[in-house]
Amino acid sequence: MENNQKYALITGATSGIGYELAQLFAQDGYNLVIVARGESELNAKKAELESSGIEVITLAKDLSIREEVFALCEEIQIKNIQIDVLVNDAGQGQYGLFSDTDIKRELEIIDLNVAAVVILSKHFVKEMKARGEGKILNLASIASKTPGPWQSIYHATKAFVISFSEALRSELEDTGITVTALMPGVTDTDFFNKASMQDSKAVQDKEAMADPADVAKAGYEALMGGNDKVISGFKNKMQVGLTNMMPDSTVAGQVKTQQEPVHTPVKDPN
Repeated sequence: MENNQKYALITGATSGIGYELAQLFAQDGYNLVIVARGESELNAKKAELESSGIEVITLAKDLSIREEVFALCEEIQIKNIQIDVLVNDAGQGQYGLFSDTDIKRELEIIDLNVAAVVILSKHFVKEMKARGEGKILNLASIASKTPGPWQSIYHATKAFVISFSEALRSELEDTGITVTALMPGVTDTDFFNKASMQDSKAVQDKEAMADPADVAKAGYEALMGGNDKVISGFKNKMQVGLTNMMPDSTVAGQVKTQQEPVHTPVKDPN
């Protein structure tokens, strides 16, 4: 594919949905700025993606640290790279009851899932608005539509992402900038390992998990079509439709049952 001289910035681009999105952009001739924490992983993906004949710039940043997000914006500005498409894909969760989980880890997740999205969007929206064009894809989740017992912080951050995306899209109407939210369900990525969620009932059926390539394709097509959001997968569309008709308390109870551990944790008698 001939290089079209446009650049897409993708966070969380070395695995899962982020990497599948990077491949789709590369196939369409977009140059890439890919961001993740691991430099060795970035370099490996750079070599793979450059086989499409495009330029790939790697930037190793920990986006759960706000100073590194601002540094990312500054570095791209210094390199004089025009970002035509911003993809906020990076995100993590933590499994467990809120009373038992680590607050420092939860604040890191809030900074990654929420603050990084806000900082990057703020920076690049200003540049896009000055040019009168641009695209943003935010990775939300069907978790954004339900309370999330056993993943209370993750669900809440994704509720922020969907609300923020819809508000920003409305503000940017008629500016030439589109904002799209991608809402997958349970997807076969490393997310659940990182969240220490292997014991959850929700992830026991590996065959029911969505293919990240299919999720990325749905998001990419929605982004390029200028759509406001897309729920990937028929089953997920049905689930969101049903939960929209039920009281939040009922939905919370259902999600609690779905996400609780396969084996009930044994309480320490001491």
